[in-house]
Amino acid sequence: MTGQDWLEKDFYKMLGVSKDADAAEVKKAYRKLARTWHPDQNPGDTKAEAKFKEIGEAYGVLSDAEQRKQYDALRAMAGGGPRFASGAGGANTGGFEDLFGGMFNQGAPGGGTRVRYSTDGGGMPGGGFEDILGGLFGGGMPGGAGAGFRAPQKGGDITTSASLPFRTAVQGATVSLTIDGGRSMNVRIPAGVTDGQKIRLAGKGQASINGGSPGDLVVTVRVEPHPVFGINGRNLTITVPITFPEAVNGATITVPTLDGSSVKLKVPAGTQSGARLRAKGKGVATKNGTGDLIVTLEVAVPRNLNKDARAALEQFEAASDGTDPRAGLAAAARS
Repeated sequence: MTGQDWLEKDFYKMLGVSKDADAAEVKKAYRKLARTWHPDQNPGDTKAEAKFKEIGEAYGVLSDAEQRKQYDALRAMAGGGPRFASGAGGANTGGFEDLFGGMFNQGAPGGGTRVRYSTDGGGMPGGGFEDILGGLFGGGMPGGAGAGFRAPQKGGDITTSASLPFRTAVQGATVSLTIDGGRSMNVRIPAGVTDGQKIRLAGKGQASINGGSPGDLVVTVRVEPHPVFGINGRNLTITVPITFPEAVNGATITVPTLDGSSVKLKVPAGTQSGARLRAKGKGVATKNGTGDLIVTLEVAVPRNLNKDARAALEQFEAASDGTDPRAGLAAAARS
């Protein structure tokens, strides 16, 4: 925003408030207009986008007490904001020279020595229009080097959360969130999102107070646990019990998948608890590819054996070679 913008734009009119409106009135008017003209409420409408930026610029000046004071003083001095020009090509009511010449009793039409100023820095050493006004207002004019002007700042981020059923998180979905004092927004959750993952949506946060870009919307996703399936990246996980004979002799087992179908997997003979099998392409389908279903096998130990089963187990123990499965464990623990 330049000094000429301050002269040409009526920020009070843009926000629909009077010149003596207090800070609360200015803020209330801005929030109402921001909700009306926010790009999310007017997708693809370039006029609405321009209007949203315009009211942000106005609020940026009027919400800052020092900038508002300087803006009011400049507009009062300029008689409401005519456009200034250097030389004879100025506004009908007189040029830049006329206004400031009158201030110093040197520029009245038809008399005295005309003091000439330039808007391009050529009329006086050290700079032009912005430098002159910056000096008059303590270096606070926009576009100058003074400390009074603030560059457009990005709006604040909005944080929220969304809770999803496990299946929805795996498949992806569009969810409706209520944020920022009642504003509704549809948010696309990508397939394969995990519990605690944060999704950042650029430009969907708070509007800037002085014409900068909007902030971001940060959504923390909470995924409800599934009784059977888990997720690890693009892979789904499941733990499947197998019997002792299946682990010893090997078997072909049927494993359910998340889509409601099933796959058959071969369990090798001599499989131990914790061994993993992989069902290709039965994981999470994303734009970057589809993961697998990782099956962890768990040997189920029978809790209650009948008389015949117990006798058979004793025969098995007697027939085994007596190998100690914990051999070397204590030595490894001391290393």
